[in-house]
Amino acid sequence: MITERREREKEEGIERLKFNFVVSNLRCVIQEEWHQRGPVADFGLTFVTKPMRALVAVKRVIDYAIKVRVKPDKTGVVKENVQHSMNPFDEIALEEAVRLKEKQIIKEVVAVSLGPSKSQETLRTALAKGADRAIHVEVEEVMAEKIEPLLIAKILRRIAEAEKPDLIFLGKQAIDDDCGQTAQLLAGLLNWPQAMYASAVEQESDKTFIVTREVDGGRESVRIKIPAIISADLRLNEPRYATLPNIMKAKNKLLEKRKPADYGIEIVQQIQILEVTEPPKRKSGGFVEDVPSLVVKLKEMGVV
Repeated sequence: MITERREREKEEGIERLKFNFVVSNLRCVIQEEWHQRGPVADFGLTFVTKPMRALVAVKRVIDYAIKVRVKPDKTGVVKENVQHSMNPFDEIALEEAVRLKEKQIIKEVVAVSLGPSKSQETLRTALAKGADRAIHVEVEEVMAEKIEPLLIAKILRRIAEAEKPDLIFLGKQAIDDDCGQTAQLLAGLLNWPQAMYASAVEQESDKTFIVTREVDGGRESVRIKIPAIISADLRLNEPRYATLPNIMKAKNKLLEKRKPADYGIEIVQQIQILEVTEPPKRKSGGFVEDVPSLVVKLKEMGVV
């Protein structure tokens, strides 16, 4: 009896050793394989978050340093022979996506732009600044004037349905029309949560992000669950410059060309611009030496 019991205990001990050996090796394999695929979190065994994809919408606009001139017929502004660049708010949105990629939170950044053929220059800039590939939805120069926020949102929805991103970044507004509507409209079309005017973005878990946004009363932090849409404010970050080596590398990155018709979208203008005028000129100011002189001046102007 004693001999049988010892033999049984010996066999059980061997089985436990085999089990522990298998578990130990399994853990090592999981850790090594998943560590190569992305960020990990330690819960006894090591689990990896699903590699995320970010879609960033960028727009080609007249450079912010250029003084805009109104056309003589007041139908718009002069764009011919004028320097263009990426919308500054879109640059910030792109920078944030690239930073999340550098933190290994995002695996791929896809830049997308809707506009004439020259918009490819803007997309090449996005590729030079860290985007992995780009999608250009090309429209003719004449039709580009008819592009409105709702139309852009509809096309971005189709692209999002095809690309299946976890996050979509946009600038809070474009400096040419200042509509500030596309991000909100896109969120409504996709029925995704949105965090507008972001000044900070932090990952909380593999499914949630904490977004700090500037409001009238101070700052507000919101929790959003992916997939989600984030629009960038000026305080979110400071965009990097595209280095010469990265500009050269961008030429070899994939830039897909599409048409609105590929997404079943027809460009129809629903908003009619009646007139574009320059801001009224202000009279030059003057200096007064003391309060009595100010009062006299105000009386002369008929203010008091």
